[in-house]
Amino acid sequence: MVDEKLFRIFAAVMKYDNYTQEAVELLSKLISTPSVSRYETGAADILADFIGKCGLPCQRIGNNLLVQGKIRKRKPTLLLNAHIDTVKPVSSWTRDPFTPTIEGDRLYGLGSNDCGGGLVSLLQVYRILQDKPLRYNLVYLASCEEEVSGQNGFSLALPHLPKIDVAIVGEPTGMQPAIAEKGLMVIDGVARGKSGHAAREEGVNAIYEALDDLVWLRDYRFKKESPLLGNTKMTVTVLNSGTQHNVVPDECRFVIDVRPNEYYQNEYLFAFLQKHMKKCELTARSFRLSSSHIDEKHPLIKRCRELGMTPFGSPTLSDQALMPFPSLKLGPGESSRSHSANEFIGISEIEKAIETYVDIICPTTTQD
Repeated sequence: MVDEKLFRIFAAVMKYDNYTQEAVELLSKLISTPSVSRYETGAADILADFIGKCGLPCQRIGNNLLVQGKIRKRKPTLLLNAHIDTVKPVSSWTRDPFTPTIEGDRLYGLGSNDCGGGLVSLLQVYRILQDKPLRYNLVYLASCEEEVSGQNGFSLALPHLPKIDVAIVGEPTGMQPAIAEKGLMVIDGVARGKSGHAAREEGVNAIYEALDDLVWLRDYRFKKESPLLGNTKMTVTVLNSGTQHNVVPDECRFVIDVRPNEYYQNEYLFAFLQKHMKKCELTARSFRLSSSHIDEKHPLIKRCRELGMTPFGSPTLSDQALMPFPSLKLGPGESSRSHSANEFIGISEIEKAIETYVDIICPTTTQD
């Protein structure tokens, strides 16, 4: 006679196998439908159709898809989020990036790793847990324009969300919890001089005007170093000046890439640079993309540790930067595969992600 408890565990595992198969089939359809940032309509249509066939209520906000049931005010609300869009395929792909191909355990295709695996896994987790007696209300959001931090992505959907207490973002982290993430601020700088003939002592060289400020920028180190994210990093990534060899340039333009840790707000950093870079005019493109951090004592992080996971800090940006509530980044796949040729996700990684997400959110599900 089969042990009843073992039978229930076996049945649960088999049920997750079915969810994994569905997730892979859905992801394959999404890969075959180009969804480069700002052009996600076709992929959003496919995902919305799948959600509808699952009998779930779905609110479409542009190309963002929001799924939520009844929200009970006495419970905290957990957001499950991942993005639909992809970057453009790089030229070094050796296979068609829009043709999903399974070879062994690997599903190849653009967006499979970043972050199609997390997108479909979290949707299946929502389906598995939607009727379970959880400590959380669950909300699922498939957002668009993440790769360009677009205004029609998470920012557009944010006012339509209920009050969110914490979020899991399904970016590829090898299913290890990223509990801090660097922010981003892009600054345009210009130093002005006066043109003149290079053969005579004429003009004011704009490159030389910028030079002292750029050297200071190169050498300065902020005092507050994060144990998770390290230093706040400032890098000059673009510099343009001059028109021809015999003309003293009257303008030098440059771009600064600023990656703040959790101790510094973008607005503070911008004001600090304005104070110290005295010969240059600075303009911040945006202050929107802040560093994020979740307390290591949060119950979700404690649960991750119980499952043998190791929290870490992530240098890469995600929609966490736009979330005014605590969040962690946790998803199948590896960040090193993102934005690279011949991108892939392991089918076993999707299967493991579904199982792990469920075990984090509802530890007793496979044992009931």
